[in-house]
Order: sequence, then structure tokens, then C-alpha cells
Amino acid sequence: MMLRDVVERYITWRRAHGAKFITGGRLLRLFLKSVDGNAPCDAVSRVQVLAFLAGRGLLTRHRQNKYCTLNGFYRYAISRGHASSSPLPDDEPRPPKSALPHIYSREELKRLFDPRTMKLTKRRRGHLDAVTFRTLLFLLYGAGLRLGEASRLATSDVDLAQGILTIRDAKSYKSRLVPIGPDLRRILKKYTSIRTTFSIEQRRSAFFLTTRAGAPLAPSTVQAAFDQLRLSVGIDGRSTAMRKPRLHDLRHTFAVHRLTDWYRRGEDVQRLLPVLSTYLGHTDLEGTKVYLPMTPELLQQASSLFAGYAMGGGNA
Repeated sequence: MMLRDVVERYITWRRAHGAKFITGGRLLRLFLKSVDGNAPCDAVSRVQVLAFLAGRGLLTRHRQNKYCTLNGFYRYAISRGHASSSPLPDDEPRPPKSALPHIYSREELKRLFDPRTMKLTKRRRGHLDAVTFRTLLFLLYGAGLRLGEASRLATSDVDLAQGILTIRDAKSYKSRLVPIGPDLRRILKKYTSIRTTFSIEQRRSAFFLTTRAGAPLAPSTVQAAFDQLRLSVGIDGRSTAMRKPRLHDLRHTFAVHRLTDWYRRGEDVQRLLPVLSTYLGHTDLEGTKVYLPMTPELLQQASSLFAGYAMGGGNA
């Protein structure tokens, strides 16, 4: 069987087992353009693989993604008898460590959510309503949603009577129910009321959050609006060693603040961590760990709880 056919079978196999595999499929088809896709799998040389990986320099995240994608493909090809060995190098350099996410402070969140700052976004981004943008930010922080999950919410997915959001076809095509608290519930109810005053295209749209034309929110538009907002309220991240603050960091902030609150209340954090993992849509705790950098506040709460336990005053 030719390499091109095995690649397509592998992509189909990954997706049939629950992976969206969009980036992986794109990288494998890009790989086919750099080699002879009509040759057998074993015809690919290590030199060709190294050329695709862009030499033997430091391992960037993009190069790591290409390496991991090819590694998974060749394991599949070898297990099915389409290849006898893998042409990937055994001495691939270590990837760089990921920069820590920016955990927004409570004071920074107040600045981001201040309705007066949203007027800037409305003037510069006429096709994205300020009230819609602000509601989106509340969803990302208040429910810990990914941008794609929030922007794809249908009006029928938002049950404000029960206080439950239905997240459909998230990562790995999984769906989940997300209970929301009374504060976020009030915000969404207010938005629903305001939505009745929108244009006819917006009112008729199946999406809960829409542009003025009734279309779903484009990630690039939202990201640009957020960067403008973030800088306008003085959050540039230059005073820390972390990466530039991102929109996705609102989800990280949700997780850290939730854990910090549990510590502060003396809750059984070990028992509640799997609950947080499920709420975020992760299949295991490993996926949740990256959302929980040890901030000073979180460290203080954890240390206080441990000190109380060591003195015989509570459970750790």
C-alpha cells in the first residue's frame, strides 16, 4: 500500500476513535507534499524526515507537533504491516518548556469586565457588539469555557431555568453539561433580554452569541478585540516572566480561582479535583494540571491548609 493511502487510513482511524485530528491531518498531508506519497512507507528516508522537521536545531513547539504526529503515524503503519521501521530520529532534542499562563488577578478582572471599557471595542469593532463581547468574557471566566465552546453555543444549549449549559462536540467530539452559578445566570438572563433588541438577523440566529449579521463569533475578531481591551486597561504582562496574557488564560484563571476558593473554605481538594477536571471537559487529571500553576495566593492557601493538618486541626 502506498504512503498516501496509509496516511488517509490513519487519519480516518484516528477520527473514528474520537479524535478531531484536524492539525494532525493537516501536518500529515503537508508531509506528503515533501516526499513521494505514491511510494511505499519504507521508501521515506531519515534525511527526508529531518528536512520536514526543519533540520536538527532546537525543538520548537511546531517541530514537536510534527514529530509527534509522524511518530503516531509510523507506530500505526508498523502495527498494520505497512512499514517495517520508523525513519524518525531517536535523538530528537527536548522541546522548550511552555511559558506559564497569565492568571488574572481579581483587580484585573474588574478592569476587563468594566462595561465602560467595552465602548472601545464597539467603536473599533462595529460588527461585534460590546454587550455580546462582554457576555462572552463572562462565559469564558465564569464557566471556564474554551472560546470555541462559548462561540458555538446555540440558544437551545443555554437553559437558564435550570442554570445549565450544554457543550456539544468539544475536544474529542465529547459533550458535557456545565452548571453555572447565580451570578453568571443573571448576566446571561440580562443578555437574553437585551438580545431581543438586536437586529432581526441576530434575533433569528441559532447561536446564543452572534455578530450583528447573526453569524457565530470569529476567533480572530474576538482575539483582536480582547488584545485591544487588555492593553486599554493596562494589562500587558511585561512585569512578569509569563507569556503575554491571552484570552484563553481566562479559563486558566477560572480553574486557579476555583481551587483557591476550595482551599480557603477548607474543602477536600483531592476529592474535588476530579470534579473540576470533569467540569472543564478533561478526560483525566493530567489535562487539568496544566491549568493549575502554583500562584502565590494558591500556594498560601495550600500551605495554610497543610499547616492546620500538621497541627492536627484539619484534613489535607
